Amino acid sequence: MKFPFPVSADVPLYLAPMAGVSESPFRQLCREHGADVVVTEFLSAEGIRRENEATLHKIAFGPEERPIGVQIFGADPIAMGEAARFVSDVFQPEFIDINFGCPVKKVVRRNGGSGCLRDLDLVQQVIGAVVAATSLPVTCKIRSGWNEEMRDPVSIALRCQDAGVRAIALHPRTRTQMYTGSARWEEIAAVVQALDIPVIGNGDIRTAEDAVRMHAQTKCAAVMIARGSYGQPWIFDQVKDLLAGRTKRPAPSVPERFAIALAHARKVMAYENDPRGAAIEFRKHLGWYSKGLHGGAELRKRLYAVTSFGEVEGIFADYLANAERYGNAHLLDDGEEATGAMVEADAA
Repeated sequence: MKFPFPVSADVPLYLAPMAGVSESPFRQLCREHGADVVVTEFLSAEGIRRENEATLHKIAFGPEERPIGVQIFGADPIAMGEAARFVSDVFQPEFIDINFGCPVKKVVRRNGGSGCLRDLDLVQQVIGAVVAATSLPVTCKIRSGWNEEMRDPVSIALRCQDAGVRAIALHPRTRTQMYTGSARWEEIAAVVQALDIPVIGNGDIRTAEDAVRMHAQTKCAAVMIARGSYGQPWIFDQVKDLLAGRTKRPAPSVPERFAIALAHARKVMAYENDPRGAAIEFRKHLGWYSKGLHGGAELRKRLYAVTSFGEVEGIFADYLANAERYGNAHLLDDGEEATGAMVEADAA
C-alpha cells in the first residue's frame, strides 16, 4: 500500500516515537542500522506554539534522518493546528504525526495522548485542525481504546481515516493496560482489513523474528519497533535480512557492541549542550547495551555511576581487557541474546 511520503522499502521499518529515547542521536543511529522511517519523541503543541527552546531543540533533525515525522500531542484543536503549521513552515519534515497513544498519567490527565480516546469526536476535531493547518501528510498513532469497555480499534481507526489521516499506527493495548499483558496483533489485522490507508503495526516486537511474524500475521504495511530497539539498533538490519529471505546477520560481538554504544555516545555529545547531564541521562542506554553480558551486573553498576562520556570508554576498555574479573567477559549469557531491556519508558 502506498505511503503518503517517499519510502524505499516494500515494508518500511519505523523507529517508534519514545520520550527520552528517540532523540536525534538515537534516530541517526537507527537509520544507520536499517530503520526506514523515524519519528521524533512526542512534543507538546503548547510548547511548540510558544516556541519553547527545549521543545524546538527536540524537533531539530538533520538530513540523514529523513524521512522523518514530527509527533505532536494535545487536546486543543486550535493549538494543535498552530503547532502543525509552525512545524511545517519551520522544520519541513516528511509528515506530521498526532499522538493518541501515550498512556502516561501526566499526559492523559490533560486529555492528551490516549486520553483523547475517551472522546472520538475530539479525536476527529484535532485531526481536522491539523490537516487544515498543513500541506504535509498527517498520520497518527493510537491504542485500541481507553479501557476494555471502550476497546474498539477498528472504529477508532475508521474515525481517524475519515478525519483525514493518511497512515495510522496501532499499538493494540488499551490505555489502562499500559505495557502489561500481550499486544493483540489480531486487532492490527482487523484494522488492516477495515482501512484504505497504510496501517503500521506496533507492540511486543523484541526480536527480528517478532517483526517478521507480525507482518505475516497482520499484513500490516509497515512495522514500528519501540522497546525492541533498546540497546540493539541493529535489529532493523536483522529484520531486513529476514524479510528479504536472507539469513539473519548475527548480533554484534561485545567489542562491536561497545563500539556502537560509543558511536551513539559521540552523537549525544555533539547534540547536547550539557555534557554532564547528557552522560547521566545516557546511563539507561548503557544498561541496555550491556544487557545479557557475563558479569553484566558489575558492569552496569559502574556504568550507572558515570558522569562523563570519557568514563564510559575507560569502563568498556577495562571490561574487554579483564575477562576473568567479569567471568568470561565478551560472552553473552547462555541462550541469551541482547534483545533490549524491557523496562518502561514513556513510549508514545
